[in-house]
Amino acid sequence: MLHVKPEQAPLCEAALIERVKSGDQSAYKALYELHIKRVYGLCLRLLADEAHAEDAAQEVFVHVWYKIAQFDGRSQFSTWLYSVASNVAISYVRKQKNWLQKVVSIEHSGMDEQSANDCKGLNGLDKLIVRLPERARMVFVLFAIEGYRHEEIAEQLGMAVGSSKSQYHRARQLLQEWYENE
Repeated sequence: MLHVKPEQAPLCEAALIERVKSGDQSAYKALYELHIKRVYGLCLRLLADEAHAEDAAQEVFVHVWYKIAQFDGRSQFSTWLYSVASNVAISYVRKQKNWLQKVVSIEHSGMDEQSANDCKGLNGLDKLIVRLPERARMVFVLFAIEGYRHEEIAEQLGMAVGSSKSQYHRARQLLQEWYENE
């Protein structure tokens, strides 16, 4: 087995990216395998549904295949990739929400407690995060986990900055309450 020193890892990823840009499918598969778990985890936290998260994660890598030429290397690849993943997941929520709003008018909540506990892709705090109501969950994940600013979140989710801050506060309160009751 080949052992790579940590300082060499970005060079290997950079080489993979260049090979993917030239159409190398084996390099694409290696890049996929390197990042799929984290992309799926992000999608799962944002969508709170295993099947939708799997679909969204696959869609992310379809976007990567077609948009890899847009990655210019000014940021880390993972930063660019997780931005693509966030956008795909948010887009997925919008598509689902539009359909759902035609059927019923309710605020979509996350997973119920039992589903969150049964989900193999979740542990620790993630089991609580996926239980949050949709907007609070999305704001919390984007702000606290992915490091977006409230201004960026507000723009992405089509809400006021104050609403983003309010949803984040709501998420923190719920998480703290649930954590204390466990």
